[in-house]
Parts: sequence; structure tokens; C-alpha cells
Amino acid sequence: MAEMVSSEKREKIIVTGHRNPDTDSVCSAICYARLKNLYSECVYEPCHPDTINSETQFVLDYFGVEAPRQIDNVRTQVKDIEFRKIDGVSSGISLKQAWSLMQTNGVVTLPCVNGEGLLLGVITIGDITKSYMNLYDSSIISKARTKYANILDTLEAEILIGDKEAYFEQGKVLIAAANPDMMENYIEKGDLVILGNRYESQLCAIEMEAGCIIVCDGASVSLTIRKLAAERGCTVITTHYDTYTTARLINQSMPVRYFMTSENIITFTEEDFLDEIQEIMALKRHRDFPVLSSTGQYVGLISRRNLLGAKGKAVVMVDHNERSQAVAGIETADIREIIDHHRLGTIETMSPVFFRNQPLGCTATIITQMYDEAGVAIDRQTAGLLCSAIVSDTLLFRSPTCTSIDKATALRLAQIAEIELEAYARRMFAAGSNLKGKTDQEIFYQDFKRFSVNKSLFCIGQITSLDAEELDSLKPRMIKYAEVALEYHHVDMMFFMLTNILTESTELICIGNGADLLISTAFHLETQSVRDGIAYLPGVVSRKKQLAPVIMMALQQ
Repeated sequence: MAEMVSSEKREKIIVTGHRNPDTDSVCSAICYARLKNLYSECVYEPCHPDTINSETQFVLDYFGVEAPRQIDNVRTQVKDIEFRKIDGVSSGISLKQAWSLMQTNGVVTLPCVNGEGLLLGVITIGDITKSYMNLYDSSIISKARTKYANILDTLEAEILIGDKEAYFEQGKVLIAAANPDMMENYIEKGDLVILGNRYESQLCAIEMEAGCIIVCDGASVSLTIRKLAAERGCTVITTHYDTYTTARLINQSMPVRYFMTSENIITFTEEDFLDEIQEIMALKRHRDFPVLSSTGQYVGLISRRNLLGAKGKAVVMVDHNERSQAVAGIETADIREIIDHHRLGTIETMSPVFFRNQPLGCTATIITQMYDEAGVAIDRQTAGLLCSAIVSDTLLFRSPTCTSIDKATALRLAQIAEIELEAYARRMFAAGSNLKGKTDQEIFYQDFKRFSVNKSLFCIGQITSLDAEELDSLKPRMIKYAEVALEYHHVDMMFFMLTNILTESTELICIGNGADLLISTAFHLETQSVRDGIAYLPGVVSRKKQLAPVIMMALQQ
């Protein structure tokens, strides 16, 4: 078999929002991937790092959109890099065929597979070399159960009598160099005899019940010999090679299965991570390692050379630009684009990227602009997703992060999506604040982000609701869980916002050394205003614009 060259695959690029995804990050990822797939040669796939919250799920269900694939990390895997796609070969091919394939394809290893593509073993150039150099007894051809078809191919021969699909599996190989009287002393039943054009020698070999005779030098075989061979079950083969060359080449007809390595083979799967297989490869002297699919089929060979300069997964980041908020493994990813509306963070890229950051209330507003700039009409479903994202991020235009552009964009999208904005927003927020049956952990991490300023680390979580009683009932549970989260994340302070959309206010849980004092100072509150680790912040509804910047400024001072 020749080398299998796989058809060119379109490059896959992951479009993902931040950890603890909200409606903006999920909907923006979906809509941006749709836009890119309209005119790009690559395949853009929207993904999300964590569980989708109930508000976002409501939006997806309302507009009939399937949730994107969830990804745990974007660490580089074997399937992300170029490795050699060499066809697997049958373990029955000859050593000569294997050698020829290696020379043609410039490889030193061939994988042997069965009819289902499962790996049986590997044959290397070293194995073939050993087969030539090692001293074997004259019965090695039959011990290897060599197919006559292999012998024909190796000797460029023709079969006159017999079945080329049969196997030579009994007897030894010998050369009939003596006269017939002497030949009778060493030819045994089933032997393969290499001889010339002498009628007497051919007749003697057949009468001594040889399993096969190979007539060299292109000599003709008489009808009498053919008839007798057929009657005695003796295979007759003719080759143009002389006796010496035939004897030298015949060992190359043996099947590779007799020499291949079939046990303790080190294999990797397409799902394996490069940083893990590198350690294993460094400890082994093998040149190539078989790669298997997730279902166990052989797909190719990987070597240390394939790891040199390997690029990570191609990723587009939306609605965030900080490493601490990105999906795990982002440091090994090949970041292609960043579309965001937050402050600039600490992400580093390997090469220049397309970076679009605008001071707007929502990433979806930017995505909408990009549709307009590309001259792409926005369909009802896409409009619904983008509009929902803006409504969510701006709390229906109540958030101070909301700009006139956000509002105008959302109103236009609402018309395309055929929704009455106020009524739809109430249903969406109600779905998001439906926290019954959820664990403290699920509620706490529903919208959660980590921040760093100088050497200080802190986290802010937030839930929004239209129901004041629901927020009051959650308060003691969130205070207790905030203590757990503080210790788990090893940060200095933990804050949690209980935001009432209707009253446009927040009760802020403050946990950690000096957290309550920091908030009192930052918001110029009277000391008694922060009681039992809870501060009441009227008019504060935005983590991004009203809380996080104030905390950062206070820490810097």
C-alpha cells in the first residue's frame, strides 16, 4: 500500500467566552462564529468553558439554538498538530514490500493493522535489517508461514501449478545443486526446492514429494512435469532470476508479522496532551509512535520532530482578555483574535492578533457592528441572541456601563427578533433568578471573576434578581459559602453582589482580611454601614464599571 495522504482539512478555530459564562459570552461566541463561517476558509466553533447558567439557557431555548460544546481546557493535543498520516499495512506483506514502502515514503516504521484498522504491531527498518543479518535455519520460510503470493512478488515470478493464495508452511528451502541420486538423500516431504532447467532434477524433487519447486533462469517447464506436479500437489514457480539471486532474495518474501513488534507497543491517542507525551517520548529511543483514534483505530505516526514548533489550538477570545478568566490551558493556545469590552488584562500572545476592544456595555454590541461592517444581514435568531446579551449585560439599560450605542443596537435587534423588549427582559431575568433547587456552589459561581492588583488577589461573584425576598433568603447561604470560596481560591478578599434589578441596588458580601474596611473607605461609607460583612450600595449594579474599578483604585492607594 502507498502512503495515505488525508484530504486537506479546514482549520478549526475555537471561539470561547470566559469561565463561568454569562449570556453575553455565550451568545457573542455563537454569533461571532456564525459571522466568521460566512466568509472564512476556516471552521469557527463556538464553545464555553463551564456550565451554562439558567438565564442563558432560557435565551437559547427561546430562540431554538443548541448550546455550544463545553470544553474543559485548550491545552495542545496530538490532534492539533501535524503528524504523519501513513497507511497501515497488512501484517502479511513481505519484507521486500515493507522495505519498498519505507523507501518510497521516507519512513523507518510501518504500522500493521487488521481489517478494522486496529493496530497489530509495528515493523521498523531495524527489524528488516536484523532479518537479513541474522542466521536462520533453512526452515525459516515455512516457520514464518509465507504466502506463495509473496514469493511470486519477491522473485518477480510466475506460478504454473498451484494456488498463489496458499501458504508454504511445511518443510525447508534448499538448492538442488547435486545430481538426482544425491538429491534423494536430503529432499523431504513438503520442502521448497530451488533448481535449474534439468528435467531429471525437477522430476526427482516432485517424486520426493517436495511442496514447491522454483525453476530459475526463466527455464521452461515441460507438460510432463506440470502434469506430475499437479497430480502430486507440488507448486511450480518460474523466475527469471538465477539460482544464487533467487536463494538470496527468497527470505525477503517472508511476512512482516514474523518480525514485527506486537507487544508492549507505546501508542498515543489523538486526545493525548503534548506536554504529557513529551515526557514519555524523551525516555524512549523509538523514532515513531503510533497514534490511535478515540475508538482505537490506527490513524498515523508521531515523532519528536512533529513536536518542534507545534502550535496550540487556535482560539478566538470573546468577552474577556485576561488569562485568569480564560479557559484552562490558554497559555499554550494560538490566540488569533480578541473581541472584548472590558479593561485590558494580562493575556500574552505568541504573535500579533486582531484585537478589538471598545468601551461599550456589551461584547454583543461590538459583534453587531461587525455584522454591519461586513454587510451581512442579521437573521431573527442571531438578532435574538445578540439582543439578549445586551439586555443581560446592561440590565435592560439600567447599568452605568450601558451606552447610547448599546441601547440603540438592542432596540434595533429586538425589532428583527420580533420581541417586545420589556416583557421579554422580565422573562429572561426571571429565568436567570430562578435559583430554586440549585446548590450554594452553583449559585455562587453563576457569574464569578478573579482579579489581581499589584500583589493583592480578590474575586467578585454576582447574582441579579427581580425578587427582593429571594435575595434576602440567599444572603446567609452566600455569606457561608464565601468563606469556603475564600480559602479554596487562596485570595485575600472575596466579594459577592446580591443585585436587585428593580431597585438598582446591591448588597455586597465582604469576606477576607480588611474587606469590609476597604469597601467602607472606597465608597465613603460610615463604619456602621457595613454590618456583619455586608455593605448596602444604592445605585451600584455593575461589577465591571462600579465595583471592580473602585476596589482596584482603593488597593493601589
